[in-house]
Amino acid sequence: MTLIVILIAVALIFDFLNGLHDAANSIATIVSTRVLSPRYAVGWAAFFNFIAFAVFGLHVANTIGTGIVAPAIISDQVIFGALMGAIIWNIITWMAGIPSSSSHALIGGLVGAGVCKAGWSAVVWHGLGKTVIAIVLSPFTGFVLALALVLFFSWTFLKAAPIKVDKLFRHIQFLSASAYSLGHGGNDAQKTMGIIAALLFAHGFEGGDFHVPLWVVLACQAAMALGTLAGGWRIVRTMGSRITHLTPFQGVCAETAGSITLFMATYMGIPVSTTHTITGAIVGVGAARRVNAVRWNVAKDIVVAWIITMPAAGLIAAVFYFLAGAFGIS
Repeated sequence: MTLIVILIAVALIFDFLNGLHDAANSIATIVSTRVLSPRYAVGWAAFFNFIAFAVFGLHVANTIGTGIVAPAIISDQVIFGALMGAIIWNIITWMAGIPSSSSHALIGGLVGAGVCKAGWSAVVWHGLGKTVIAIVLSPFTGFVLALALVLFFSWTFLKAAPIKVDKLFRHIQFLSASAYSLGHGGNDAQKTMGIIAALLFAHGFEGGDFHVPLWVVLACQAAMALGTLAGGWRIVRTMGSRITHLTPFQGVCAETAGSITLFMATYMGIPVSTTHTITGAIVGVGAARRVNAVRWNVAKDIVVAWIITMPAAGLIAAVFYFLAGAFGIS
């Protein structure tokens, strides 16, 4: 029982770090456009991160808990390896200011530890396949939607005075940033819910049916909200200013495109990366202005981080899986 409590605590630490690491996704645009200061922006984002459980179902949590590796192979050792793989990789990328995906780090860690226990037969290829496809589709969808929104609003406000447009979109950005934070909390916090629920299911605490208890939902949402409050300023700088310069008008387009993408993925139970989504949207609004408005070398570095995240977290998870076994965790 003590080990289960420790593993749940480690899972909540991961959720806290997820909020810390991915806070930039929720607030980068509204901070870079100077609509809100960083201090108020993280509080705003944390609130909407927390209340997300009241808006969305738990489809993503079910995918993580039963659709990445077979529930039958879940054990303390697998969960420990998966969480440590994701946490270590998050810390590495956070310190380097690289907006990698906490979601894919967790999934990579789960696959790495699961394969160590039962070989490749442990992988639920349908669920993992959806996630891998989303690696490509989520930023592309964000890019296309953002581009379309920029073109639509540009034509709509073609004859309006620029200062009036800027003032209007500064107000609208409160709504778009809120929607994006809601989507972030809805998709990202559910991944840790799925991990904890899988652990409880493996120990027979769920009565034979996989489900996510309410206390797990509240604990995960609270941990992510606290992490968001702590902020991730290194990554805010990368996301909010190093990729492209943003105005409130462009910030609204990027956040709205990202929100639509996250809402669709969450309702379909697909654990997408909020980092990938908002990056694609930011690149989309920059490219709508002109191609060279985007710092493509920064975008390229981010893409490289995306590609290596799952295998890197998987390898770290494998190391901790065997370390756990050496210390008697099974």
